[in-house]
Amino acid sequence: MTTPPYRIETERLVIRCYEPEDAPLLKAAVDSSIEHLLPWMPWARFEPQSVDDKVELCRMFRGQFDLDQNYVYGIFSADETEQLGGSGFHKRGNEGSLEIGYWVAASAIGRGIATEVTAVQTRAGFELAGLDRVDIQVDPANERSLAIPRKLGFTEDGRLRRRLDGQGDGARRDSVVFSMLREELEGSPCLPYAYTAYDAVGSPLPG
Repeated sequence: MTTPPYRIETERLVIRCYEPEDAPLLKAAVDSSIEHLLPWMPWARFEPQSVDDKVELCRMFRGQFDLDQNYVYGIFSADETEQLGGSGFHKRGNEGSLEIGYWVAASAIGRGIATEVTAVQTRAGFELAGLDRVDIQVDPANERSLAIPRKLGFTEDGRLRRRLDGQGDGARRDSVVFSMLREELEGSPCLPYAYTAYDAVGSPLPG
């Protein structure tokens, strides 16, 4: 396994590692989406935060990416003037596997953004990062998010009880776990989603 791309581009999206100057865009996307995010994202209960807080968060995300600890992306419009959501690869499984997580800003719901991002991240994970397995965990009540791995050809492995963090009340939530193995990418619905990818210094990655 190698470091995932720092930047992934599709025809309409830029999915990339955060920089400190992204703080205002991140804050705007989150602040306008708090009620939308609260049922599913435990971190949303600590919002809104200041721009300074978001600067430190972006710095942390970048540092973790550089140290191969965690790979968090912002999802931006093609011209990078608006943040549309967030995603990432997370080390929550065995060696050779990463878990994809995603959220979409309230203003961007219904545009297929999370599906597109998940598809190209899955491709990049197998084709460029050398993964053997990609996982996704979804709250069983989150029907919109459940539809994404199903649409993209992931296998539903099962339901794990009290797996996900709760909302600060001490209660943990169940999760539905999906996976795709390296050999299952071929012929999957992820393949039609085209992308280009770049490394830490902006050089194109072969793909």
